[in-house]
Amino acid sequence: MFKNSAILICILLALSLTNCAKRGTITGGLKDTLAPNLRISFPENFNTQFKGDEIKLVFDEYIKLTNLSKQLIISPPMEREPLILPTTATKFLTIKLKDTLKPNTTYSFNFGQSIADNNEGNTLNQFKYVFSTGDYIDSLSLSGKVKDAYEKEADAFISVMLYDIDDKFNDSVVYKKSPRYITNTLDSLKTFKLENLKAGKYLLVAMKDQNSNNKFNPKEDKIGFLKQVITVPSDTAYTVDLFKETLDLKTFKPTQSSGNKLLLGYNGKQSFKANPPKVTITSNKLVVPSIVTQMPEKDSLQVWYKPLKADTLAVNVMRDNYKEEYIIRVKDQKKDSLDIKALQNGVLNFRDRFTLEASTPLVKFDKSKIQILSKDSTAVAFTTEYDDFNQKFYLDFKKEVLEQYRISFLPGALTDFFEQANDSLNYNLTTKTAADYANLRIQLQNVKRFPVIVQLTNSKGDVIASEYSEEKTTVDFNLVEPTVLTLRLIYDDNKNGIYDTGSYLQKRYSEEVIYSSKEINIHANFDWEETFDVSLPYTPPPKEKVGNKKKSSF
Repeated sequence: MFKNSAILICILLALSLTNCAKRGTITGGLKDTLAPNLRISFPENFNTQFKGDEIKLVFDEYIKLTNLSKQLIISPPMEREPLILPTTATKFLTIKLKDTLKPNTTYSFNFGQSIADNNEGNTLNQFKYVFSTGDYIDSLSLSGKVKDAYEKEADAFISVMLYDIDDKFNDSVVYKKSPRYITNTLDSLKTFKLENLKAGKYLLVAMKDQNSNNKFNPKEDKIGFLKQVITVPSDTAYTVDLFKETLDLKTFKPTQSSGNKLLLGYNGKQSFKANPPKVTITSNKLVVPSIVTQMPEKDSLQVWYKPLKADTLAVNVMRDNYKEEYIIRVKDQKKDSLDIKALQNGVLNFRDRFTLEASTPLVKFDKSKIQILSKDSTAVAFTTEYDDFNQKFYLDFKKEVLEQYRISFLPGALTDFFEQANDSLNYNLTTKTAADYANLRIQLQNVKRFPVIVQLTNSKGDVIASEYSEEKTTVDFNLVEPTVLTLRLIYDDNKNGIYDTGSYLQKRYSEEVIYSSKEINIHANFDWEETFDVSLPYTPPPKEKVGNKKKSSF
């Protein structure tokens, strides 16, 4: 690897003894603002016919390595990571290769922002060491940016990969093999550039690689891809949208949570609204009455069953082509009892529905035992709705400004699956004036197709209000609480009223989501009008954001 070991030793000895113009060590002078530089390397940078297993890099001052595991990108990836020493302050870095190198291949070590001078921390940005095992250095490149298909901004450290499309290629390559080329989005703009590429046809994939193993794990990772084959060379700047797949249903053996409930865990976030799994419990081949609900904020189903004397229960789960059966042993445990909690307390906003959350599933409702009275004891008409999957009971009624409501549930108004009924429940709620809220009118521009879902989201990404439009370009949000909001539009291409994510194997992109660049800081007692041009790309909003005030109502 080294043509002359004696020459190398002399050079390194001379460098270690020399301190010419050493920056950052003389007190009283100007602050060092310069990044370290590579003085020499063995073999030299951009060398060809590389045959060795060790590389030495010599810098012009002492350096330190920071966050090397995330910053260093080796392309093509190596199955066995090289050893880079030392990890302490040094002028000399040694890269010891452990992998067998591929023939006629250009390798690139991009250190990102991991190399900085030891004294002031000035970063040697995007330093690269490149070599080829063949006769020349591949010099083609490919660039673009990554976005998140649903969130406003993509995560940091997104891996962008190219896979060879040849006679051995199949779609499973992203699960099993490392890519031919890889880079990373290290900057806040989420742009990427793949360099030192060979001409050819490739699959372009972006991935939030949680395990840092260059392989797609749908349970943990986000993925983005382009359906079309990428041909290099190319002067196109590509955009890749990342999404989290909804996993195929996979359940796990239930656990007993109480004397009348099992917890059935499942893989990933599932939308059971349109197609819930059918869960059947049997004891000695006799069907046990049961109800299935969602466990709040968990990837688990609650399977409620009528108490019985049995040593074991059989739990059968079915949905579409999925089928699983479990046998569990039953223990004598305390049973769940009915507890009802109101989600609103004190003030009831005009856009809210009065909501009760039950600890056990409700099955019977006696509307004659429910009453809403205004402050002058006038009965208020209402309607009810029960979300059996989420165990929430809703009361809807017309709310008047500056009104006081007394909502009463007499004993027996609500009865659960275990024939437990509520005790007397009383709730006192008030409303504010219309002047405590704002009205917001959205004028949509350049909508490509309908229907669309238009949403107001807060700083946490929570949906504050949502409207569905099949053809209207004017969308009104009335009586909205004053806050800072962001507009979001979803193209509901399958017309099911919700956002649907993509699928890598099905080669299906996520439904398109557009965010407004301008946040809206709405104040009370104002009518606001905003134009939402959905053809404009999202850019991070400025620090000061205000809406356009209008005095006329709408």
